[in-house]
Amino acid sequence: MNASDPVDVAEIAKSKAIAHDATVNEKATYSKEATVDEMTIEPAPPQYAAVTHHNDGDDAEKKLYPNEEDMRTLRRVAGALPWTTYTVAFVELCERFSYYGTTAVFVNFIQRPLPPNSTTGALAAGADFGNDVPGALGMGQRASTGLTLFNAFWSYITPMLGAFLADQYWGRLRTIFTAIAVALVGHVILIISAVPKVMASPGGSIACFSIGLVIMGIGTGGFKSNISPLIAEQYREERPIIKVLPSGERVIVDPAATVARIYLYFYLMVNLGSLLGQISMVYAERYVGVWLSFLLPTVMYCLCPAVLFFCRKRYFLVPPTGSVYSQAFRLWRLAMKGRWSLNPVNLFKRTTNAPDFWDHVKPSRLGSEKPEWMTFDDEWVDEVRRGLKACKVFLWLPLFWLAYNQMLNNLTSQAATMRLGGVPNDVINNLNPFALIIFIPIMDRIVYPGLRRMGFNFTPVKRITAGFFVAGLSMIAATVTQYYIYKKGPCGKNANFCLEVRGEHTDISVWVQTLTYVLGGISEIFASITSLEYAFTKAPRNMRSLVQAVALFMNAFSSALGQALVGLSDDPLLVWNYGVTAILAFVGCAGFWLSSYKLDREEDELNMLPQSHYEGKEEERGV
Repeated sequence: MNASDPVDVAEIAKSKAIAHDATVNEKATYSKEATVDEMTIEPAPPQYAAVTHHNDGDDAEKKLYPNEEDMRTLRRVAGALPWTTYTVAFVELCERFSYYGTTAVFVNFIQRPLPPNSTTGALAAGADFGNDVPGALGMGQRASTGLTLFNAFWSYITPMLGAFLADQYWGRLRTIFTAIAVALVGHVILIISAVPKVMASPGGSIACFSIGLVIMGIGTGGFKSNISPLIAEQYREERPIIKVLPSGERVIVDPAATVARIYLYFYLMVNLGSLLGQISMVYAERYVGVWLSFLLPTVMYCLCPAVLFFCRKRYFLVPPTGSVYSQAFRLWRLAMKGRWSLNPVNLFKRTTNAPDFWDHVKPSRLGSEKPEWMTFDDEWVDEVRRGLKACKVFLWLPLFWLAYNQMLNNLTSQAATMRLGGVPNDVINNLNPFALIIFIPIMDRIVYPGLRRMGFNFTPVKRITAGFFVAGLSMIAATVTQYYIYKKGPCGKNANFCLEVRGEHTDISVWVQTLTYVLGGISEIFASITSLEYAFTKAPRNMRSLVQAVALFMNAFSSALGQALVGLSDDPLLVWNYGVTAILAFVGCAGFWLSSYKLDREEDELNMLPQSHYEGKEEERGV
């Protein structure tokens, strides 16, 4: 079926029945918390296609699929979430506790020297606990910014390896278990780097630290590219369904809205873990030592394999599919045949802008000329096309992540130069996850449903565009804050010199950073969460880890861009650092919308493509 043609309801229903009659063996249940609880099913009018799914040969549930008029006019609601999604979300909480709890102390560990009379990095007796800052290696802000950016880059490039192993060979759950084992090795090496006797030799400590960083990043990448598809796959309904509320209102139970809800609460658990990990480890660093800030997250991480192992028989798992990547590459190469051109304009017209680029290589179009390797169906070609469109959407995300990454390094350093009032400088960035924990339920329960009632479809493309804009606003706030730090500081534009040599802070409360972090959190709700949702809903079923990894890779690319700005990451250029980042976020906002607004119009059409029968292997449960 051509993705540009109107969706034929009968064909969709028919394909749905064929694809899933053999595998769907339970009814969707709706909790009291869901918006669609206690709903009655409206009998299908004769002009609509109804599909019956059999449940172990007993009861049958008729599902009415909406037509185009229904999709335009009926309000959309999210379905109930399976209990297994909550277990995966808890695993993510533990992993993020360990990751952010560990990385929260990186800046001080690398940048600041050991406090007087301290061997562990903690503040010792006689220190000014109101304003003094923990430290260890004393390598300066550029070194801390460079290494934290490398960590972000490495942790977001390794998901490509994890995706490859999961989609092709091991499956998601086995890959996650392996990634956890690798990451635990990295955590142990980080603990060793923070032992007082090792820290006594800064060169040896930083070498050990760097090795641990690399190994932990490999495990983190394998985990990240597979945990987010795993949680969304637990929701099995893949087509919109018409239901009737007790009030008599006909609504659409929209899988896209349900997946959006899953990722909202998935991200809430991410930030809850981040908040708990960062706050507790910052105080462990401050009062005990860096070694404890690396040890406790390692212990917390051990809960991840325990929960996954206990629930492994309950998860719905998509098996690895062998040569699906090579199949996709062969398909693209065949589609490119005769379309190459040295003229980039002609190349664009013949490929990206060509309406028949994918249609002419569908198996049904090739007929007897179909190659032997082409064992998939027309629907899989449409899914690959949709997945590549999603990857094009992600190309603008590095400019968003460039703004976000300021919270991982430079804003922590900025906080240290301000009046702390007894609050550790590296605890202030927890305002970001705190804001997310507050605003995610507000978005899910008030803002998004309110917009739907008003008839406004706040699509993923619109949400990501809004995310860019709000990220730009957050960087404007950081720019203004830095300007006044320089203006009011006792050393002018040498704020870090004042802190490190003279022990003096600019007389501006560190809580001024609240606006920057809150705006940053709202921008994440719009852009970061939605990118996870978009990667899952637009990817072919047997390439979800890969498309998710591409979305994550944009953060790695952003970290590489950030390395180009490291020269601005110190006095007296920090105003320029935040200002340039703000400008780039607004450029990303405009560029993203101009390049993606056509996809925004196709949102429902892309979500309702008939599902391919090409799975690679039979579905299975457990490992």
